[in-house]
Amino acid sequence: MTDVTTEQRTNWAGNVTYRASALLRPTSVGEVQDLVTSTPRLTALGSTHSFNEVADTDAVQLTLTEMPPSLEIDSARRTVRVAAGMTHAQVAAGLEARGWALGNLASLPHISTAGAVATGTHGSGVRNPSLAQAVVGLDVVRASGELEHVSAASGSGSGSGSGSSGSLDAHRVALGALGVVTALELAIEPTFEVAATVHLDLPWDAVEEHFDAVMADAYSVSMFTAFDDRGARQVWTKHRVDEPAPSVDLVALGARRATEAVHPGENDAASVTEQGGVPGPWSERLPHFRSTFSPSTGAEIQAEYLIPAASAVPALRALRPLADLFAPLLIAAEVRTVAADTAWLAPSTGRQSVGLHFTFRRDASAVAAAVLRIEEVLAPFDPRPHWGKVSAASPARLHEAYPQLAAFAELARSLDPTGRFRNGFLERTLG
Repeated sequence: MTDVTTEQRTNWAGNVTYRASALLRPTSVGEVQDLVTSTPRLTALGSTHSFNEVADTDAVQLTLTEMPPSLEIDSARRTVRVAAGMTHAQVAAGLEARGWALGNLASLPHISTAGAVATGTHGSGVRNPSLAQAVVGLDVVRASGELEHVSAASGSGSGSGSGSSGSLDAHRVALGALGVVTALELAIEPTFEVAATVHLDLPWDAVEEHFDAVMADAYSVSMFTAFDDRGARQVWTKHRVDEPAPSVDLVALGARRATEAVHPGENDAASVTEQGGVPGPWSERLPHFRSTFSPSTGAEIQAEYLIPAASAVPALRALRPLADLFAPLLIAAEVRTVAADTAWLAPSTGRQSVGLHFTFRRDASAVAAAVLRIEEVLAPFDPRPHWGKVSAASPARLHEAYPQLAAFAELARSLDPTGRFRNGFLERTLG
């Protein structure tokens, strides 16, 4: 169950070296409860795809990857109950095999279901909120060792903060601060097919004039750019085949349709999901990358900010003068839309949003300088940093960006008064 090693362990990207003295690997909920009550401080670790210290600790880490990968569908309620340590690729494959689907997926399906939810990870689409919004219930082991089920029907109030232990919206994006999540219930729908097409080099004037129409033209749309003269280097349009076909003629706006598969960054296109307008299951089209492709590491660092959708074009215009700064460092920047969430700490909570995502080469000092500059430029647009990526935002700035962060901090203190689940990231963020 316990892996005590002197070997250094890092996150997936290799930019964070974990300080934990041990990695605990429970195989049952009962073992999780025993470990929580017997360990003074511990932090849950997902699939290590966070680029900051949200899952780091100077105590011990706990992973649920050895728990049984259970998947139970309730067709009448249109929900699925899954083990928290399962990846979205595992969940998607299990659902598709039984004729069901999740409403959306992140670009990389290898991430853990609970970890993606806990950090507010999202896909794209003007109608699609973050992955956390699909959560209709969850099981969480509290600091006392008690196993509690939290759902919208748990009757514990609307979530004003103090004493509202069952508030689902407080738990959807919880950063590991409220307990160890062992299972999640997710809303599902009947399976559907998606066809992905890619267009290249959409000029900046077309991006600015037609941004809203392009981003709303299909179920999921992503733009990739380096903020240079090429405009949107790639526009990925993912169309649900059971919905009207996209109507914006990107070729007429100056783009050209890709004739072969393209990668959003610099790697081999063999790792990306099928393009070219070929219909396929949602599980194999909504992510950018194939579930059969197993990235062992990513020598990169990511940052991302969600801003109000109405500010998207002014923000893109403000970032364009940074093209020279980005040139030696930026692998890809992605622009996506995210519908409003109700989760307290979702980066898109309460507002229709646009995500501005940056994938940089793994040069920590250069990235830190670039992030500072990006946050200065985006400051007028009320940016909310993604919880799983790097940011220079101060605790005060985070409390400005997330209106319910103070209430969440109060809830965390009430549920974990001795700080059993606290780590350096939470100490800085919650105070």
